Formats: sequence, structure tokens, C-alpha cells
Amino acid sequence: MSELEAYRGKTALVTGAADGIGAMLAKGLAEAGMEVGVLDIRMEAAAATAQRIGHGAFAVAADVSDPEDLEKAADALAGRGKPISMLWINAGVGVGSPVIGARERTLNWGFGVNVLGAVHTVTAFRPLMERAEGKRHIGVTASTAALRAPEGAFPLYASTKHATFAVAEAIRGEAAKDGIGCTILCPGLLNTAIWDAARARPERFGGVRRQDPAIAGQWNEAKSPDLMWPHIARTVGAGGGYLVCATDEGETKAAFEARAAEIADSIVEI
Repeated sequence: MSELEAYRGKTALVTGAADGIGAMLAKGLAEAGMEVGVLDIRMEAAAATAQRIGHGAFAVAADVSDPEDLEKAADALAGRGKPISMLWINAGVGVGSPVIGARERTLNWGFGVNVLGAVHTVTAFRPLMERAEGKRHIGVTASTAALRAPEGAFPLYASTKHATFAVAEAIRGEAAKDGIGCTILCPGLLNTAIWDAARARPERFGGVRRQDPAIAGQWNEAKSPDLMWPHIARTVGAGGGYLVCATDEGETKAAFEARAAEIADSIVEI
């Protein structure tokens, strides 16, 4: 029996699902027997992915940083007459910027999608989950960047993912009160298009911008997101929890342990 047998025939919605990790999640859920909504800010890309996945997958266009846009998408889904049993909050953008001195639009974009987008998404689609019968589950894609101190070339991105992780833990706690499971996924560096996230940046955040492909090297050479799927299916089937899929041969674990130890050592009882 499939680890996701309880969700067969139910409806799932995955945000940021036109490519990368989101497309992998949508494909896996569809092959597990779910009817999957492929939500992305780019309708044509979402439609192409839904068609490629098959199994009844359908496209949904919405900007997760815009709560009104998400509400419209939720209303449209409500019109389908099918509640959502699985909601995966996955949409995210890679922001190569420092924190101090970052442009206002860049700050708003990074936090608007990666952090507030998670809040807006669960707020918009939670009513559709409340109508679902049987098991229900919320997934949140954070990052291994949330487990270590923000560093390297992407401190703003890492900062947003720390906040995403905190929001995910809040969602997990609140969802549990209603019997909804939750998985917090922290992937390491994988072969995704997040390096070129500005290709879909809304005008209010500075508009569409193509990044220099020269920076894509480490992503293009990284492992495929597909390798995570068996672990994701097993975690969701078990009711959820933390799932860290590290790709750096122990560096994430060591960095997390060092950070946790430093914080623990700094605690002063007063």
C-alpha cells in the first residue's frame, strides 16, 4: 500500500509548482493518486507543468505575496466544489543580497514571497482544508539555510528562510489543534531555477529581471529534487515532522550543532 493511500482521490495544491521542488512535489502527489493544483505566478508555466504531469493536474495562477490574488484563487477553487486535503507551501525566491544596505524593493520581495507568502497562502486556503474529510496535511518548504547562521553570498535569502522556518513551526502547532499534520521540509542545494527567481518578479518589486546564467553553476551541478520524494512521501504518510534533506556531506549537521551549542552556551538564568 502506498504511504499516501489515505490521500488517493483527494485534492492537493502546491505553490511555486511550475518547476523545481514544487514541480517534483506536484508530480509525486499526482502519481500517488491526488488531483493536484499547480499554482505559480506564471500561468503558462503552471499550465505546461500540469499538462506534463497529467493525472488530472490543473494550473492555478496567483502571486503568493499578494493576499488578494490568493483569495481570488481560493474562490476559484471553491467553485470547483472540491476541498483541499493537502496544501504544500513551497513558493520561494532566491535573493542574492546582503541584509544591511539591501534595496527596499528587494527586502519586500524576499520577505513578501518567502515569509508573508507562507502566511497568506495558509490563510487563503485554510477554509478549503476545513471542508475536507479524512486526513489533511500542510507542507512548508524552508531550507537548510534556516539551520545555520546567515552567511556567504545570500544572507538576505538565509534570513528569509529563518523566518519561513519559524512561520512553519507556528503553522504546525496551530494546524495540530485541528488534527492537520504538517511537514517542514529543509532542502539543501539542489538543481532548481531558484537562482533565476527574478524572472517572475512582480513590477512592484522592481519587475522581471533575468539573472546572469554564469551564477547558475552550483545549482546546475547539484542533485535532482526528485531524490527527496521517497523521504517526503514517508514523512507525510507518518503524519509529518521535520525533514532535512542535506546535500553537503555533513556540513549542515555540523553547522546546526555548532549554532545550537553557541546559543545554548549564551543562556544566562536571571
